Amino acid sequence: MNNKEIQLEDVIEIIKEKLSSGGTVTFTPHGTSMFPMLRSGEDVVVLKKPDGRLNYLDVALYQRNNGDFVLHRVIGFDNDGNYIFCGDNQFVKERGIADDAVIGVVTAFYRKGKHYTNDSLSYRMYKSAWEYIKAPMRMLYSAHRMRKSIKKKR
Repeated sequence: MNNKEIQLEDVIEIIKEKLSSGGTVTFTPHGTSMFPMLRSGEDVVVLKKPDGRLNYLDVALYQRNNGDFVLHRVIGFDNDGNYIFCGDNQFVKERGIADDAVIGVVTAFYRKGKHYTNDSLSYRMYKSAWEYIKAPMRMLYSAHRMRKSIKKKR
C-alpha cells in the first residue's frame, strides 16, 4: 500500500467526525516543536476526543485563530479557564486556547513500531523529567540568546 502525505486541513472535517463518533485517528505529525517526544515524520500519534477538559501535561491537537493546526502540551491554565500550550522543544507559551479549539487529545504514540500509552511507565517518566528540566532549559536558552545579542553589539 502506498502512503500518501496529505495536509490536515484537507481532512480535518473527517477527523472531527471520526473523533465525535467515539473513534480514534492516527497520523504522523511533522515539525520539531514536540521533539524529543515526537520525531517529525517518523512517530505516529493516536488521537481521541477529550472526555471533558484537558489535564495538565496532556498533548492535544488544536486549531489556532489563524487556521494553523498545532500539536502541543498543556502547561497551564489562564484565569479565564483557557489553556496555555507549549511544544516540548519550544519556550514560547501560547495562551488563550479555548476548549472549542481543541480537536483531540493524544492517548498514545508509536515510535519505531513500539506502542506507548499515556499510562506507560516510560512515558510517565518522560513527562516528569520534562516538567523538571523545562525551566532550567529555558533559563539556559535565554542566557544563550542574551550572550549572542551582546556579542552582536560589540
